[in-house]
Amino acid sequence: MYERITPPTVGEKITFAAGEPVVPDMPIIPFIRGDGTGVDIWPAAQKVFDAAVAAAYGDRRRIVWFKVYAGDEACEQYGQYQYLPEDTLQAIRDFGIAIKGPLTTPIGGGIRSLNVALRQINDLYACVRPCKYYLGTPSPHKSPEKLDVIVYRENTEDIYLGIEWKQGNEIGDRLIKLLNEELIPATPEHGNKKIRLDSGIGIKPISKSGTQRLVRRAIKHALRLPPEKQQVTLVHKGNIMKYTEGAFRDWGYELATLEFRDECVTERESWVLSNKEANPDISVEDNARKIEPGYDALTADKQAEAQQEVEAILAAIWATHGSGQWKDKIMVNDRIADSIFQQIQTRPDEYSILATMNLNGDYLSDAAAAIVGGLGMGPGANIGDTCAIFEATHGTAPKHAGLDRINPGSVILSGVMMLEYMGWQEAADLIKTGLGAAISNREVTYDLARMMEPKVEPPLKCSKFAQAIIDHFHD
Repeated sequence: MYERITPPTVGEKITFAAGEPVVPDMPIIPFIRGDGTGVDIWPAAQKVFDAAVAAAYGDRRRIVWFKVYAGDEACEQYGQYQYLPEDTLQAIRDFGIAIKGPLTTPIGGGIRSLNVALRQINDLYACVRPCKYYLGTPSPHKSPEKLDVIVYRENTEDIYLGIEWKQGNEIGDRLIKLLNEELIPATPEHGNKKIRLDSGIGIKPISKSGTQRLVRRAIKHALRLPPEKQQVTLVHKGNIMKYTEGAFRDWGYELATLEFRDECVTERESWVLSNKEANPDISVEDNARKIEPGYDALTADKQAEAQQEVEAILAAIWATHGSGQWKDKIMVNDRIADSIFQQIQTRPDEYSILATMNLNGDYLSDAAAAIVGGLGMGPGANIGDTCAIFEATHGTAPKHAGLDRINPGSVILSGVMMLEYMGWQEAADLIKTGLGAAISNREVTYDLARMMEPKVEPPLKCSKFAQAIIDHFHD
């Protein structure tokens, strides 16, 4: 079945039903050690995972690890440029859940990014990145503890589809000519726009199906959160890109109000409902005036549209969502991308789950991670309907490899996400408790130690930090 790897002789496969994992008590989980500092990070992380599972479940449960290869380590096993062998891809397909350390960016071989390749090959459409603060972690912000968000980033479309042509490419030039001479002139709203002839050109597709499966998973996650965190914010640049980014917003709202009608309320709907709750006799016109900025300056047609919206909302959901019932529903709202970058810093406690397209989510998740301590404290997961891969969010840092000094927090917290995804919450909670207590007790690796006041001397080694987490499981 495999060319150069052999699965464990004990343990069982994880299967999937309706997009969710069915996990046995002894699951086989493939792992990729990772390049560079992966040689230090993975042993430390595995030690923590095994200790947490044993502490939570005794002999009743354990993970059976299955080593597979990607990156530089794969080339050592399979030959030059064999960064992502079929063995590894097949093992991930067969066993359903995998976890990995950081991977190198290949030189040659035709793969731009191993991380992106793994996501696209397995249709892992949701890149999930929680950003939560652990007390004592050094941060450039005054109140990092207020930020507790989960970024749901579309993982297969937008710029990640990678459709582009370099400047001067014959096909790219033909496309520019077609756009300039036929397609743009045939679209009146584009006016006299022209693409410069010396341009590189790329395409960023956003699909309805891709959008809605992402938003569906984000809403399902919100349903599992405490009531005060049940909110999903659609992040977009729809004020400029109406038919891609604006469509992302519209399709997200459509899914929420159709598929999750009983569980959701939109922000705009909540305004209409609360206006009527505050004044039961409010007229439709006055309600519309309160929800529509500049209502009195609108044309008669636009005013009529606003009134029709109010009437439709009240007719559809007043019985089920009115009289304050909407306050117990998942709030679905939207924010312009550049605005949310400010707001997660100035008003971080107002947000919970952020659903975004690829590029916006890329920026936003890194910015949020910086608030809570950097990428070393940022976990990540890539989730599809039949597969999930959990991963470090940082690079390989080869100059630190083999020195036992790097922070393993990203992989450890990614493992926490994996355990939660598997339904092994007790083990996940032990790790979160241990990590938080170790940091609060100033038992940290050099990256955090150098930023603490006063500076921690000496910092812990990578392996010792793992042991500190274990020692604090029950704090």
